[in-house]
Amino acid sequence: MNISPVTANSPTAANPAPGHGASKISSDFTTFLKMLTVQMQNQDPLNPIDSSDYAVQLATFSGVEQQVQTNQLLAEMTGRFAQLGMSEMAGWIGQEARSNAPVWYDGSAVSLSPNPAAGATRAVIVVTDAQGNLVSREEVPPTAEPYQWLGADATGEPLPQGRYQIALESWSGDQLVDTRAVEHYARVIEARGGSDGTRLVLKGGIEVAASAVTGLRLPQ
Repeated sequence: MNISPVTANSPTAANPAPGHGASKISSDFTTFLKMLTVQMQNQDPLNPIDSSDYAVQLATFSGVEQQVQTNQLLAEMTGRFAQLGMSEMAGWIGQEARSNAPVWYDGSAVSLSPNPAAGATRAVIVVTDAQGNLVSREEVPPTAEPYQWLGADATGEPLPQGRYQIALESWSGDQLVDTRAVEHYARVIEARGGSDGTRLVLKGGIEVAASAVTGLRLPQ
């Protein structure tokens, strides 16, 4: 009687059913040893299986068992780290985070953190609405000093409440040398965990990755 060796492709070894833990692995390993024993007892005495084949089978199954246990441990550690990260994020709620996410304008001034290119002689903030339409261009000092954007359109009238994207153009004389999104401060109202990491929900429902935040301060 010949019994096929258990290999790494065995469904019970390499692909344990979801929801089964260490007890399932232990049960599979016990079954494997029983099959291996029967295989030894029923081998052809005139053509016995090389002992090294048994060693390979045992090592293969043992390696798969260890890999499954390692994967389970890593999954548990990932979950714990995610919970730890969310606990740390709890302290951010209510504070103001600095990022280059879109701006939510509700009639209140928005604190911008412009960062003109080195050597720029002029700086212009370019404001577009949620549909990508240009609504205003406003020249600002070519420094990294905070700037209070009041939310006016090209005619000086207040913009309607909504989401806006603000970019900064850096000019050297008449030459445009750089364009980049402007960072600004917005209040954090929620922190959410997900497969792509922790995300913060800012005022107006605007979301930004926690890793994209470059500054944090108490509400002004």
